[in-house]
Amino acid sequence: MATPLPLRVFEAEARVYRRTWRGSVVSGFLNPILYLAAMGVGLGSLVDQNLPGGVEGVSYLTFLAPGLLVATAMQTGAGEGAWKVMAGIKWQKTYQAKLATPIGVPSLVAGHMLWSGARVLMVSVIFAVIMSAFRVAPLLQSLLAVGPALLVGLAMVAATTAFTARLDEPTGLPLFFRFVVIPMFLFSGAFFPITQLPGWLQPIALATPMFHGVELSRAIVVGAEPAVTWWVSVMYLSAWIAIGTALAVSPFRKRLTP
Repeated sequence: MATPLPLRVFEAEARVYRRTWRGSVVSGFLNPILYLAAMGVGLGSLVDQNLPGGVEGVSYLTFLAPGLLVATAMQTGAGEGAWKVMAGIKWQKTYQAKLATPIGVPSLVAGHMLWSGARVLMVSVIFAVIMSAFRVAPLLQSLLAVGPALLVGLAMVAATTAFTARLDEPTGLPLFFRFVVIPMFLFSGAFFPITQLPGWLQPIALATPMFHGVELSRAIVVGAEPAVTWWVSVMYLSAWIAIGTALAVSPFRKRLTP
């Protein structure tokens, strides 16, 4: 039976990654260790001293770790949908080469999403293992928290890919990271409850995909109820993935086909 065309795209990306995986795996382990040690243990000890009851009833490390897990998945997804897509369309033109085969634009976009999801999953699983090593939660709970992180990462891949494919020049990407990715990283509940934000900012934080992923992952790790019903958050994140992927197809076709 013939291999589905999106899996051919996935296979091509995997073959390239086989030559470069060592560097990303090292950073994949090092980044969560540094984040959790510096902010969860270092800063967290100061927070716990001043808040004997903890943050939302748990230590700051326990509060922070699932938020950082989702934030890492979010940033990885944004990266997969930004510079890599720009390189494929404009700089290296690898997408044009792939379209010279029987692969069509929808299969190319689907394969890109599959591979990007695999990259997000790799990074998230590594982070979950480090979380368990820091005794934030048992390994099984930490791995279960990867599910919402994966949804957030895919949502960012889809949205960022749709945005990047519409750019004629890469100058829009630094602005995207400065005004979308970084604020989402800081103000979507990873570091502190969004109730600490000014009232007018709270609905904006609530609308971000990262907030829903943080709430779901934190609920799994802590064993508490998320602020938004879990199935609503899952449907919301799934809508981001579906709509973003659909919006990416048209600009891909416009930019890559005669």
